[in-house]
Amino acid sequence: MPIKVEIISPEKVLVSREVDMVVMPGAEGDIAAMPEHAPMMLLLRGGVVSLYENDAVTDRFFVGGGFADMTATRCTILADKAEPVSEISIDNATAQLEALTEAWDKADKSDMSRLDVLQDKILAVRAEIEAGSSH
Repeated sequence: MPIKVEIISPEKVLVSREVDMVVMPGAEGDIAAMPEHAPMMLLLRGGVVSLYENDAVTDRFFVGGGFADMTATRCTILADKAEPVSEISIDNATAQLEALTEAWDKADKSDMSRLDVLQDKILAVRAEIEAGSSH
């Protein structure tokens, strides 16, 4: 029995189809969505979403964070940013990391909410670079 997966970025719907399993980067660690999964909402960190069919990864997508809504029959991923791992630009991601690092260096170190946002973005871009380097 398959599960319907949708990966939606602000720009478009990247995926809308049935798969056997979805493994995604939860904020607390990777989690698998499979048929009959208990309903839950999940905060995502930057990382790779892997789609499985017949016990093999068929597609990999980088997400920059967001949320996943899981039920027994579907998994909807609302990503801040999403793209196929094969389309990651290491040069763009590296330039983004340099800009974020510069922003971190200039940030007011007593502004914890700003530092938290920057840290999350830095970790997501590092995950994007790692994902792009491994494909």
